[in-house]
Amino acid sequence: MKKILIVAAHTDDEAIGCGGTIARHVASGNEVHLLFMTDGVSARGVQSDAAKIRLASAKKAAKILGTHSSKNLCFPDNQMDAVPLLSIVKEIEQVISELKPDIIYTHHTSDLNIDHRITNQAALTACRPQPGLSVKEIYTFEVLSSTDWQPSDLTPFTPNLYVDISDYLAQKREALEAYDCEIHPTPHSRSYEHIEILAKHRGYSVGLQAAEAFIQLRRLDTDS
Repeated sequence: MKKILIVAAHTDDEAIGCGGTIARHVASGNEVHLLFMTDGVSARGVQSDAAKIRLASAKKAAKILGTHSSKNLCFPDNQMDAVPLLSIVKEIEQVISELKPDIIYTHHTSDLNIDHRITNQAALTACRPQPGLSVKEIYTFEVLSSTDWQPSDLTPFTPNLYVDISDYLAQKREALEAYDCEIHPTPHSRSYEHIEILAKHRGYSVGLQAAEAFIQLRRLDTDS
C-alpha cells in the first residue's frame, strides 16, 4: 500500500485535476489524503454560507472518490502571494511529516491562478530531496480554466505520464457534480463537456478510452 497526498489550492481542483487517478489509487488499495490551501470562495466577497456549501461539496466529493482524510490550511483565497512562502512551506512540511506520503500530486508551475502557482512552489520546497524524506514521486496535474489559460511566455504543460481512467471517468464526473456550482455551461473551459473531452483527448493520444495527464517531476527507485 502507498500513501498519496494531493496538495491542491482549492477544493474542486483535486476532482478536476486528478479525480480519476484518485479513484484508481483508492481502488488499488492505496490511501489518498487531501490537503487544500484555501476555501476557494472567500475572495469573491461571498457570505459564510457559500464557504459552508463549498466545504460540504468537498466532503461529498471526497466520499465519492474514497479518500482517507482531508485538511484545509485556510490561507486567504486568491491572495496566497500575500503570505510569506515560508509559512506555507512549514504547514505543508508538517502534514508530510505526519502522513509520510510516498507520492505527491500538485499544481502545474505556470497556471494562471496565483494560488495554484504558490501551491506548486510551496509543495516542491517542502519536498526538497533530503535524507529520510518519505516522498519518492512528485507529479503535477492540469486544471481547466487555469492551466489552459496560462500566459504563453511561461512553461507549458507538457505531460510525460498518462494514467488510464477509462474505468473511473464516471466516478470523476460524479465527484465533479458535487461541485456543480463551480462548473460552467459550455462553451466555458470548466464545463462537464470540456472536462470529458480533455479526458478522452488525453486517452486517445496514447490509445486509451480516457486518461489524466501529468508531468513527472521526480521518481526515486530505492528498491534493491
